[in-house]
Amino acid sequence: MTDVAGVVADAGAEAYPRIVATLIRVTGDWTLAEDCAQEALATALERWPRDGVPANPGGWLMTAARNRAMDVLRRATVERRKLRELALLADPAPAPASAEGDVVDDRLRLIFTCCHPALALEARVALTLRTVAGVPTADIARAFLVTESTMTRRLTRAKTKIATAGIPYRVPTGSALVERLPGVLAVLYLLFTRGYDADGEPAFAAEAVRLARLLDRLMPAQPEAGGLLALFLLHDSRRAARRDADGNLLTLDEQDRARWDHAAIAEGRSLLDRAGHGPYALQARIAACHATAPTAADTDWPAIARWYDELALIRPTPVIRLNRAVAHGYAYGPAAGLALVAEARSGGALDGYPPALAAEAELTARHGDPVRAAALFRAAADVVGSAAERRALLRRAAGLAG
Repeated sequence: MTDVAGVVADAGAEAYPRIVATLIRVTGDWTLAEDCAQEALATALERWPRDGVPANPGGWLMTAARNRAMDVLRRATVERRKLRELALLADPAPAPASAEGDVVDDRLRLIFTCCHPALALEARVALTLRTVAGVPTADIARAFLVTESTMTRRLTRAKTKIATAGIPYRVPTGSALVERLPGVLAVLYLLFTRGYDADGEPAFAAEAVRLARLLDRLMPAQPEAGGLLALFLLHDSRRAARRDADGNLLTLDEQDRARWDHAAIAEGRSLLDRAGHGPYALQARIAACHATAPTAADTDWPAIARWYDELALIRPTPVIRLNRAVAHGYAYGPAAGLALVAEARSGGALDGYPPALAAEAELTARHGDPVRAAALFRAAADVVGSAAERRALLRRAAGLAG
């Protein structure tokens, strides 16, 4: 039974988003689509241990969910047109290329619907996780630091707004696509960040990579889609080397580069050939400079500084200006970097922001003032939210004091 349960879980992880996306397109009912997908999984847990695992588990689940939806619609006396459309869904046999394309298009439509600008940003992220990626509500609630019931209500409100506002279930075209795509990419970027942060959910980062890959596959003419995927791959390539045996975070210069995923790095670099110079592509080019350096000492900091100069022109946020300051500090000396840090922090935009304190600490240490640098590292540790990052900052401070 345990092995079968694992097969059901694996099949569900793969099939659930496709089932939900397809049933939403046909029925227009988000709750019905999700309920039928869940019931198909429950039915599989009941029947597969007795009847055996089908040859095509995902197709079996699609059929079970389709049949359940048909039953519900019949009982509700829903119009015949929807029943006819539902009955024409693909059978569980391996689908031809055109049918698979329909399924993929359904998922792309679902991504754009979940990421509609009429919804609050956090609602977009949560709805994408739940509906497109199939992440359990409890896991989403934990990531957002709320109770499961609170997250359930938020998701319900988001779906209700989609229905009442008449938000279309489609991928926009023309100028509307140009306007909407950055919002979709921003949701995936936030999703990846929530998974890649020191105390994040790794599964969220994996889902972001998968969805970015889907976007790039279906929208090859959109260079920022490829740029975002490249950025994810280049960062995620270091995941296995980010911690030591005791779980402590390691800086880039401390990591064993042999443990980096060099296939992911190669894929990320190849994407940059057509990624252009949008904000995500520029960040990916910066990540590529780190990922391709044989050692930390070989890092091409002048190139990174130039990419940050270009990035700061099109997206002059305080955080990007801070990162640019660090790059200039390594490329042209700590004094240059500290001057730019002061500019980035002017006006109080980065007050209480731990990375700003840590960046100033690092450049101060390199400038020859270990006492002040240690104090800045401790100040950063006092306000950082992650326990792993706090330990890393205090370790750095202790190293300077010693």
